Amino acid sequence: MVTKRPSPDQPTSEGGLPPGGGEPGKASSRRTPLRPLLDKLGVKPGSKIAIVNLEDPDFIKLLRERTADIVVGKPRSKCDLVFMGADTLADLRRLDDVKRWIEPNGAIWVIRPKGGRSPLRDTDVITGGLDAGLVDNKIASFSDTHGAMRLVYRLRDRPH
Repeated sequence: MVTKRPSPDQPTSEGGLPPGGGEPGKASSRRTPLRPLLDKLGVKPGSKIAIVNLEDPDFIKLLRERTADIVVGKPRSKCDLVFMGADTLADLRRLDDVKRWIEPNGAIWVIRPKGGRSPLRDTDVITGGLDAGLVDNKIASFSDTHGAMRLVYRLRDRPH
């Protein structure tokens, strides 16, 4: 999966709107705090990251500014976050395997095209997560063209 994004250090609003949150030239009626992408995604300094099915050199460059512990593909040890690209229902079937890559308190971010650009809907990602024993607990705008949904273990289901 290839994503397109504005400059990697350009902050976006939570809803993916331009700074100010509304139409150009119009004052915004709501104030949306701007947060850098890595902060929205919970990437902390030193985080262990795995990337699967996601071709986004700008995102990887941005990640490397925060952590050096990044692997493309299956990691050798458990990681904090997995960023997994998904374009089809078949891609979501990988969740059952990919969940074994994360720490008990880790997360998988499923990155998919927004809106009508993809056959996948939010409900498909939610169902794919549930089928793998994971629940969704956050969504974020990943880029102008892609959205992200975070999947985690339920507290009661976390492996020991």
